[in-house]
Formats: sequence, C-alpha cells, structure tokens
Amino acid sequence: MNVSVCVTVFNEKAETIKKLLDALKVQTLKPDEIIIIDARDHNNCSRSRGRNIAIKKARNEIIAITDAGCIPHKDWLDRITKPFLKNETTVIAGGYRMIFENSFQRAESIFLGTKEENIDANFMPSARSMAFTKSIWKKAGGFPEKLGNTAEDTLFNIKLLKAGAKFIVTKTAIVDWQMPRTIYDFGFKIYEYAKGDAESGIWWHPIKRFQTHNLKILTIYLRYTLFIFFPWLILLYLIYAYTKAGLWGIILQLTSDIAGIIGFGHGLLQTSFKRT
Repeated sequence: MNVSVCVTVFNEKAETIKKLLDALKVQTLKPDEIIIIDARDHNNCSRSRGRNIAIKKARNEIIAITDAGCIPHKDWLDRITKPFLKNETTVIAGGYRMIFENSFQRAESIFLGTKEENIDANFMPSARSMAFTKSIWKKAGGFPEKLGNTAEDTLFNIKLLKAGAKFIVTKTAIVDWQMPRTIYDFGFKIYEYAKGDAESGIWWHPIKRFQTHNLKILTIYLRYTLFIFFPWLILLYLIYAYTKAGLWGIILQLTSDIAGIIGFGHGLLQTSFKRT
C-alpha cells in the first residue's frame, strides 16, 4: 500500500521537525512520500489551507496526517492504514498519548485531551493522528479554509460525516503529543481552541451532541453568572477543581475558564465582523 504522509508546520523549531522526520523514517510501513507545508499566517496560509495544498499535491489515494509537534510510534502508519485493506473504510481515527514530564504537565493533560482508555467507537479523529482516502477528502470539500489554526479538524469531521464517510477508530495507532511547558502556552492553546470553536459555528455536533464544544463553553459563562448570585458555589467549584489535579487543578481550571471566555468571545466578534 502506498501512503502519502502530510504534515503541517506552525512555528515549530527545527529540532521538533527533525524528531518527526526521524520517527517517520523508521516506520514499519514506509511512507511513499512525506509532504511538509508551512502553515504560518504571514504566508497567507493556515493549517487547513496547508493541509489542502499538501493533499492536493499527494500522488497517492491513501493520506495520513499528523502535526509537526507530534512523534508517531514506529507502527503508527501501519496501524492507521491497515483497515483500508479490510473493508470500505474511508476515514480512520488514530490515537494519541499525552506526554508529560512533571505534575504540572500531568494536570494539563486532564484539560487538553482524551485519555487512551476513554477513546471509544464514537471518538472523532484529531488531525494529529488521522488517515483517509483522497476521494472522501475531495467529496467533503477538503479542510475548511475559512477557519484559522484550530477547530478545523472538528469541522472537517462533520463535512466527512455529511459526505457519507465510514469511520473506524484505531486507538493503537499512536502519536506522542507533548504537553505545553508553561502556563502561558497552556492558556494560549485553550484560547485558540475556544476561538476556533466559535468561528466554526458548530453548535450541535451529530456525534458529541451535548458534549459539543460550543455548548460546553456556554456553560462556563453560565457558571460565572451563577457565582455572582450564589458566591458560595465558588468554593464548591474550587474543591471540584482540586479533585482533578490538586493545586494545579485549581490554577489550570481558572486559567482554562478565563482563556476560554476570552477566546470564544474573540471568535464570535471576528465571525460577526466577517459577516458585515
């Protein structure tokens, strides 16, 4: 099976890109080609546009994608593409492992991703570990270029569902995803996620339903409104955050809430301005 691996680079250091390329070189299934696209904004590009350019240039029908900040396990490409040999699968959701080096990063993982044991048949693929056919990508209209650099895979998944894609989850196809090293990086990532969710306009995800990101963000606004009228709820909220990850749980919960509120608001404003 010939596979094209498409990677977007967004302000990654040369060392990070080298680690990814080294990991791709030792795959048990060798990629037929590796296409790397720079997705920096000042190049009039984005992750979505970068991915679409790379996929369009790819010479193979089977496309596997990941991000430059991730390190694929040596059997990642083999595992994430093997289902294509067995049935009419058109999209495969791979897994990822959140890598942390200290208690701070361990706490971050609770807020940023899905634990391996919680990945089930309804898990929607993340662009950091995903494979699909070029045909279904084309039928779905590609990645949504109207978005910036976050939430594009969520909207792409919905477009794939509407295009009739058949999804399979292969959580053993793993890439390592390094957690942010500073609280600023954590907050900025949450801000970007929330901003992208607002810009995506996804208020009801057909699979996630009441776990749709935008609905969850609205509960943050509701939560802090309730705190105004019932201040004692703040104590219960802090206790809840503490049970997640101790003191870091409290700090990261508040950071996540603030970054989410600001990012979501910014995304809504940008969307409104684009419509006027």
